[in-house]
Amino acid sequence: MKTDLKIKITVETTVGVTVETAWKLWTGPEHVIRWNRASEDWHTPRAENDLRPGGEFNYRMEAKDGSAGFDFWGVYDEVKTGELLTSTLGDGRRVSVAFEGRGDETVVTETFEAESFHTPERQRKGWQSILDSFKRYAEKR
Repeated sequence: MKTDLKIKITVETTVGVTVETAWKLWTGPEHVIRWNRASEDWHTPRAENDLRPGGEFNYRMEAKDGSAGFDFWGVYDEVKTGELLTSTLGDGRRVSVAFEGRGDETVVTETFEAESFHTPERQRKGWQSILDSFKRYAEKR
């Protein structure tokens, strides 16, 4: 019997803002367009977020030179304000983002199922880079 075991990857950071602020900056489309990138040569020119179970999010990610781009989208399975987001991406992979408030800091932990095109290590680095970008943006506000 063949089973499809999905590789799960977790990335994490501690952000120097309250959980309420972290949640607002993570979920607000006007903020997502400012931090959602793995490197400075990429950006997110458009973000939509219907923050409810069954609601869809769609972030347009593009190379600044116009050479590549894609829509990163999915549907929310669970939304617990200030605590947890779980979603299913357009390709069927599952993602969870947990927010743990610790006074004036928030631990953000993101776990996702790896895709099969890039190595797990490359995916981990890319997702961690985006999370690090979120941390920089949140702490400069």
